[in-house]
Amino acid sequence: MSNPKYSIIIPVFNRPDEMREMLESLQNQTIKPFEIVLVEDGSTQKSDFLVDQFNLEINYYYKPNTGPGDSRNFGMGKAKGNYFLFFDSDCVLPEDYFKNLDMVIDLTNPDAFGGPDTAHSSFSNVQKAINYAMTSFFTTGGIRGGKKQLDKYQPRSFNMGLKREVYEAVGGFSDIHPGEDPDLSFRIIKAGYKVSLIREAVVFHKRRIDFGKFMKQVYKFGVVRVILNRWYPDTRKLVYFLPTFFLVGVLGLVLWSVKISVYGLVPLLVYTGVIFIDALRNNSLSVALLAVPASLIQLLAYGFGFLKSQFQLNLLGKAERMAFPSFFFDKK
Repeated sequence: MSNPKYSIIIPVFNRPDEMREMLESLQNQTIKPFEIVLVEDGSTQKSDFLVDQFNLEINYYYKPNTGPGDSRNFGMGKAKGNYFLFFDSDCVLPEDYFKNLDMVIDLTNPDAFGGPDTAHSSFSNVQKAINYAMTSFFTTGGIRGGKKQLDKYQPRSFNMGLKREVYEAVGGFSDIHPGEDPDLSFRIIKAGYKVSLIREAVVFHKRRIDFGKFMKQVYKFGVVRVILNRWYPDTRKLVYFLPTFFLVGVLGLVLWSVKISVYGLVPLLVYTGVIFIDALRNNSLSVALLAVPASLIQLLAYGFGFLKSQFQLNLLGKAERMAFPSFFFDKK
């Protein structure tokens, strides 16, 4: 395919089983106007053996480990398509993904775009509960592509696309991780390009993590949000501060219940009840029950990361790379 419409760029690190599932979902697409640029980011468990197992145009590259952002940039340098699309290796696409995407692209012609993520029926209960916590209006305010959007949409790299000309104008992903995708989205928006949420372009996002790993992940999201607020002060929104308010509120309620009255926990019980009822609408009883701790982890860990980052950066005045060096991926 000398001039594909889409170049699908997927960085992968030690996840050949996930890549097999992703490639299977691409093989099953009803239309295939794409090439695949598979960038192996220094893996010891390689995915190269998969290339010949599918009837797809797959261009495989192995490079030293420099992180997902730099690997996507590497892939864009090799891509031939008019649009660059990014997926995480733990995503699976419904078979009508490109049919739906094509329809909306041809009608609206966005410069950059993204779509929501959801859980597949085959996912584990924990995966479904974490998916709920990451996408629910009651936990994230709908900023990840929900039906109720409280903030200007910022495409995420698990399901994101942009025109080649946009990449040539604003550059690629930065070396921060996590946070490289909203950073790129902000630069695209600041440059005046049209950014759209395409709700029809849904992916199934597995998130193969347990509650412990999920806690560490959302803690990092909280830290990074303060860094992004510093880099792009005009993007500050109240919704980003809400998990910290929630954290402080929960601590206050717990202290109230211990020192004054156990009824101090009533607001927290009401909130968790709302989470349970909302999660139960589209999930099993088991998933709804798990959605409660998943949502509390989402809010409390994010809020703690956000608060810590505020203290380090805005109160102590530290530089981002000095305060949180592990969040910046040094190229080798």
